[in-house]
Amino acid sequence: MIDIPGIILAGGLSRRMGGGDKGLLMLGETSIIERVIDKILPQVGSLAININGDSSRFPDYKLPIIPDSIKGYLGPLSGILAGMEWAFKNGNRYIATVAADTPFLPDDLIKRLHAMVRSKNLNIGIAASRILSGDDIFIHPTFGIWEVALKDDLRDALANDTRKIMFWAKKFKLDYYYFDTIDKLSDPFFNINTPDDLEEAKYRLKKDLL
Repeated sequence: MIDIPGIILAGGLSRRMGGGDKGLLMLGETSIIERVIDKILPQVGSLAININGDSSRFPDYKLPIIPDSIKGYLGPLSGILAGMEWAFKNGNRYIATVAADTPFLPDDLIKRLHAMVRSKNLNIGIAASRILSGDDIFIHPTFGIWEVALKDDLRDALANDTRKIMFWAKKFKLDYYYFDTIDKLSDPFFNINTPDDLEEAKYRLKKDLL
């Protein structure tokens, strides 16, 4: 466990899933977001869920709910900002973020990212997948550790229509931690965007339980 707050980013519109909160969809006998909670909670000092809109649609997970601090659906950067502002009030130097639709996360994600950030004195550390079967690399910007001191710059960037995480993040000292995986199907950052993805996740879960 690393003593920094974790933020589950659950404020997306889920357009490719037909709308709603895809994190609340069931994967086996448990919702997707509950699987994310189970993965991340042991890795961080505290955990909260970032949402956009009415929090009453979420079950009571016994976790703080942090709404976006800027109105409108501005994307995951807005959730990162909300997490930074929440953590700043609690005197934290960093936050860790993960997406609400990725149920197969590494059990040591935060430990590895945090160690990289501290050893290299980075502002930001971001997770990436390295697919060994084809030498492909995928960057996962919603999975990162962020220095809370960047919050004012991020708020200004959002006010000036910046929406892409990497466009903003590349202004600062950052690096990527590469998680090696055999192929794309076994990528721990596999995320559920579409009904087909959900079916693939069900197949993967069943395979993992065998």
